[in-house]
Amino acid sequence: MSNEYLLTDSVAEPGGVDLPGDVAMWFFILMELTVFAIFFIGFATTQNFYPDMFTAGKASLHSLAGLICTLALITSSYFVALAGIRLRQGNQSGCSLFLLAALMTATVYLVTKFWEYSQLIEAGYNLSSNTFYTLYFFTTFFHLMHVVLGMVILGYMLRRTRQGAYATGEHSGFESGASYWHMVDLVWIVLFPIIYVIH
Repeated sequence: MSNEYLLTDSVAEPGGVDLPGDVAMWFFILMELTVFAIFFIGFATTQNFYPDMFTAGKASLHSLAGLICTLALITSSYFVALAGIRLRQGNQSGCSLFLLAALMTATVYLVTKFWEYSQLIEAGYNLSSNTFYTLYFFTTFFHLMHVVLGMVILGYMLRRTRQGAYATGEHSGFESGASYWHMVDLVWIVLFPIIYVIH
């Protein structure tokens, strides 16, 4: 019975490794991680060429805002993990509650990020200010768009959960959406020290 459950709930890989969700989602996640890796490498390489510019640019950022964004996404990812546990336990209402909590904490990230953007723009910084701000705005906004897409996916998962769509034991769609959200969280955990901490 447990083997049948695993087969309906994850993608079986050679060697006994089971990936949660659909294999297509994992290909998509891999492509997205590759794009972000290129951004990270580009940011770090450019920083070596213009260390003074990047030091001054990072000093103008709001480290507390970056930390709040980090805590919000980590907490949201934790709630999604708890939602998955409740789903496997057959607790649809508990799953819905944690998905809603995940969306609310993700909203904290959005509000904080847009506040930080507004503060920088009011101070006269934008995409054309210099190379640092070009990379900062482009990279963080690209990530923010992934957060928005992830929130749409979480909202869809919440709706499906409330409809009882996962009650049959077929959790592949849920696991795919959760995997994408964890990827978005992981990318920010790497992005935060590169942009805000490492000088």
